[in-house]
Order: sequence, then structure tokens, then C-alpha cells
Amino acid sequence: MADDDAEAELDRRIAAVRENIRTLVEQAAAYSGAADEARNADRIADQESLLAELEAEKARLK
Repeated sequence: MADDDAEAELDRRIAAVRENIRTLVEQAAAYSGAADEARNADRIADQESLLAELEAEKARLK
């Protein structure tokens, strides 16, 4: 049961991070300028790193 709860929580967090990435990509497409692009690229990279960590954690539960 605890593993099911942990997996469900990870699924929720993974979905939230994926949504964050989607939003950041949309924002990056809407903004222009080197500073904005660099900031958005950093934010997207941070979210992708978090997503990889969460997916690895979920894989360890199985």
C-alpha cells in the first residue's frame, strides 16, 4: 500500500513537472531576447533534470 501511495505521488509530481516544461517551452517561444532565452533554457533544463530524478525514483519502486 505504501508503495502504491508513493508511486501515485510520484505520478502526480511527474505530471506537474511535465506541465511545467510544456509551459516553459510555450513561454520560450513567445519571448525573445538573449537573456530571456538563456533564463528559459536554464529553467527547462532544471525541470528536465527534476523529471529524470522523479522517473528514476519511480523505476526504483517497481
